[in-house]
Amino acid sequence: MVEPWDRATVLALAPDRGSATAAERLARSAPWTDRGCGRQALWGRCQGSGSVPYQTVVDLGPPAAFQCSCPSRKFPCKHALALLLCWADGHVPEVEEVAPFAIGWLTARRERAGTAAPGSDQPPVRPAVADPAAAERRAAARAARVEAGLEELDRWLRDQVRGGIAGLERVGYQHFDTAAARMVDAQAPGVAGLLRAIPAELRGDGWPARVLAQLAALRLLVHAHRRLDALPADLAATVRSRIGYPVAKEAVLASTPVVDEWAALGQVDTVEFQLETRRVWLRGSATGRWALWLTFAAPGQSLDSTISPGHSLVGPLHFYPGSGQYRALPGPQVDRLPSLGPLPAESLSTAAGRYAQLVAADPWADRMPVVLEGTVLVPAGAGSSWRFRDLDGRCRDLVGLAGEPWPLLAQSISGPVRLMAEWRAAGLQPLAVLPDDSGREFGTEVVLR
Repeated sequence: MVEPWDRATVLALAPDRGSATAAERLARSAPWTDRGCGRQALWGRCQGSGSVPYQTVVDLGPPAAFQCSCPSRKFPCKHALALLLCWADGHVPEVEEVAPFAIGWLTARRERAGTAAPGSDQPPVRPAVADPAAAERRAAARAARVEAGLEELDRWLRDQVRGGIAGLERVGYQHFDTAAARMVDAQAPGVAGLLRAIPAELRGDGWPARVLAQLAALRLLVHAHRRLDALPADLAATVRSRIGYPVAKEAVLASTPVVDEWAALGQVDTVEFQLETRRVWLRGSATGRWALWLTFAAPGQSLDSTISPGHSLVGPLHFYPGSGQYRALPGPQVDRLPSLGPLPAESLSTAAGRYAQLVAADPWADRMPVVLEGTVLVPAGAGSSWRFRDLDGRCRDLVGLAGEPWPLLAQSISGPVRLMAEWRAAGLQPLAVLPDDSGREFGTEVVLR
C-alpha cells in the first residue's frame, strides 16, 4: 500500500482557495459510500444535490490523476480533493478488490502508461506533486494570505487594548469566533485555536491579567512572523508551527530518530468544532525525554488507541522541528510492551525551572508534562482549590478537573503518590497515578465524576 499523503500535500493540489475550502467541508460532512483504497488508487461515491452520487477515482501515480463524474471544470475537483483528505485522515479503508466503477478508468490509464493494472504486485511508490513550480506558487500564495491575515489580526488586537478589556467578559464567544474564522480563511489555523481559547479565561478572579497575557502572546506571534527569515531555525520552525503551517509527515520521518523505551503516562481527549483530538504523553526511560503523540478523528470516527497509557513501546520516535517541541511520530519499527515500571519524579521547584526554560524556547507553550511525588490537600475553605504538595512541602493548585479528585486523595492517604500531570500556567492538571517502589499500580482514575 502507498503511505497516505499528508493534508498539506493534498491541499497543494487545489486549483484555487475555494476548491480547498469546499473539499475540507466535504471531507467532514458529505455522505460518502463505497470508499476504498487499493495499491496506488482511491475511489468513492459522494452524494451531491442530484439523485445519483458522483463517482470519484484517484490514480496515485506518479504522476497523480483524477476522474470524477461531477460537472466541475476544475482539476482536480473538490470531490477528488475531499477523497484525498479523507484518506490523509485515515478514513478510507483498505480494500482488496477495486470498485467496478473505478477499475475501467484505472485499467485504461495503466495500459496507456504501460504500468501494472490495479491489484498487481507492483511495488508502492510515493507520488510527487505533478508540477513543483505550481506547488511553490501555491506555497507563496499561502504565505501571502497568512501575512495579510496576521496584519488584520494585529489591528484587531490593538483595537481590543485601545478600547479596554474590562467589558470582554460580556461579549461572548462570537466576538472571538469571528476573529478566529478570519484566521482560518487566512490559512493560519494555529492562530485561530489560540483565539478560541481566550473565552475560557473570561471567568474567575484575575481573568483580565490572563486575557491580556494571551492577547500579548498573539501580538508577539504576529511580530515573530514578520521577522521569520531572521529568526534562528528552531525558533522559526516553532513560529510556523504555532501559526499552523503544515509539516509533511515524510519530512518528520526523515529526521534523525530518538530510540528508547517510551512509557505512555497520560492521555487527554478534547473536542473542538466536531474534531476530536487525543494527546498521549510519552517519556523515554533512558533519555528522560518527553514526547507527545497527537492524533485526530472526524465525527463518527474513533480516535487511535494504538498507544494507550500504562503501556510502553520500544523503538524510534521522530520529533517535529522547532524549539521546545514535544510532538513526535513513531517510526515503523516499534515494539509494544504490556506494562511499565516505576519512573523517577521531580520536585515542583525543578518542574518550575523546566517550565521557564520551555517558555523561553517557545513563548506560546501552554502545557508541559511532569512526574511529581506528594500528597493531595483538600480545599481549605470556600473559594479555595484542591492542591498538590510535593515532598519538599511546596504546593500547587490542581486545575482542569472534570470532577473532584477524591480517588487521588484516597490513594495519597496511605503515602505519597507518584502523579503524572500537565503543568499549566494556572496549576497542575492530574492525568494518572504511576507505579512506584511500594507496588502501587498504574491508574487513570484521579477524579470522581
